[in-house]
Amino acid sequence: MDAYTDFARVYDTFMDETPYQEWSAFLINILKDFGIERELVLELGCGTGSLTELLADAGFDMIGVDNSAEMLNIAMEKREGSNREKDILYLCQDMREFELYGTVKAVVSVCDSLNYLLSEKDLLQTFQLVNNYLDPGGIFIFDFNTVYKYEEIIGDTTIAENREECSFIWDNFYHEEEQINEYDLTIFVKEEQDMFRRFTETHYQRGYTLAQMKELVEAAGMKFVRALDADTREEVTEVSERIYVIAKEINKQKD
Repeated sequence: MDAYTDFARVYDTFMDETPYQEWSAFLINILKDFGIERELVLELGCGTGSLTELLADAGFDMIGVDNSAEMLNIAMEKREGSNREKDILYLCQDMREFELYGTVKAVVSVCDSLNYLLSEKDLLQTFQLVNNYLDPGGIFIFDFNTVYKYEEIIGDTTIAENREECSFIWDNFYHEEEQINEYDLTIFVKEEQDMFRRFTETHYQRGYTLAQMKELVEAAGMKFVRALDADTREEVTEVSERIYVIAKEINKQKD
């Protein structure tokens, strides 16, 4: 079953406490540390464009890539509302096969988008494309959920939330051998005459280790620069649930 179809219409409602402002500030500071300001940046897995808009507000020219047309429709509505048509380009593409018209100064991917890639082969293919489309010395910043998070925190739990206009039940099933977390979403959305429509989606994410990510980054031709615990912004530990990785393009020759 395709993910982020019907769920797209209520995604922002359930993500209203997501710290997009904090994430954008963190990314902007890293980009500035590498001398990147007001340049072209690609966001992989941009979803409904909440972070994309914030990076555009900071002066970056943005390209957002996502595989869900429904999520991108909402992103484009936001773009129209903020008059950012000249600053943001959205492309409906699979990140494993994305194509751009030229190179970019940086690529970012957050909110565990890369965990939707269920094999190292898919990750490597995506990283190779990132490397291909980065300017000389360009920066790749991404996050991912760890094996520990799925095994010890999320796996085999049920999360539910009830709101006046919509509610959801999120059942997690962790498949230890494949290190894949299956989560089944059941969502109820209020429509006319106090009637609720029910729909379901099934999502799959795979947990990865930092060692795996470092190896894949380097296999794709980039330099692994640093990793940080996404919650503490300090060094990664055995109980880090989400990790930021910073990598750099190193093989292209400057003109």
